[in-house]
Amino acid sequence: MARARALVIENDPTDDPRRLGEWLTEAGLELAVLRPHAGEAIPDDLTGYAALVVLGGYQHPYPAPDGTPGAPWFPALEGLLRKAVRHRVPTLGICLGAQLLATAHAGVVQRSAAGPEVGPTVVGKRDAAADDPLFRYVPMMPDVFQWHVDEITELPRGAVLLAASTRYPHQAFRLGDRAWGLQFHIECDADMIADWAADSAVLAELGYDPELVVAACAEVMVDVEEVWQPFAARFAALALGQLDTGASRRTLPLLGQ
Repeated sequence: MARARALVIENDPTDDPRRLGEWLTEAGLELAVLRPHAGEAIPDDLTGYAALVVLGGYQHPYPAPDGTPGAPWFPALEGLLRKAVRHRVPTLGICLGAQLLATAHAGVVQRSAAGPEVGPTVVGKRDAAADDPLFRYVPMMPDVFQWHVDEITELPRGAVLLAASTRYPHQAFRLGDRAWGLQFHIECDADMIADWAADSAVLAELGYDPELVVAACAEVMVDVEEVWQPFAARFAALALGQLDTGASRRTLPLLGQ
């Protein structure tokens, strides 16, 4: 019997599915990786796919001053993200993917006034995460990897904030009941981080030693996996129709009933 397929949009060859792809595959999804950066066309809809994953990249999600999109395929990708939310297709956006999920639904993304955020950090869960089917089991302050210069300054109307940090208030959110955006990275392995750090203009701007950044990320790699591999498995279970998305707590009967 054919396995359920997830469409994975790879916006940048340096940010492939990597460990996230392995976790989703182990959880039962077959991945169809689409590479628009190599000329592959964004589909008109998600017919035949059980889930959508949109990865990160170096591009900005907002247009240049002359109106040119951050990448030629972004208008089509934003249209696909709108269809995914409208038709309740389980969707996961990572970093740039989360920003595009926001801009596709009238959220605002800008160059961050707080400056670039790079390396291993923690984010803090918000109260709403307690009732979220994916976030309810995430610890209060999970380890994540950051590598971004833009930030979501306004969430789309109706979005639920799930995680925040002091300098970047919109670290994770849910749109509708089946679409999630993560400003941070969970897919990286040590080799990916090392590739990003090599000759990095962002690290040079911050005055960070690339070797120290790579070593710091390597130190928390196991902690990141402990949290986000089960998260990925829950996302796959949702796509496969195996996850109960009901409230996390039973309603207790009133005395005397």
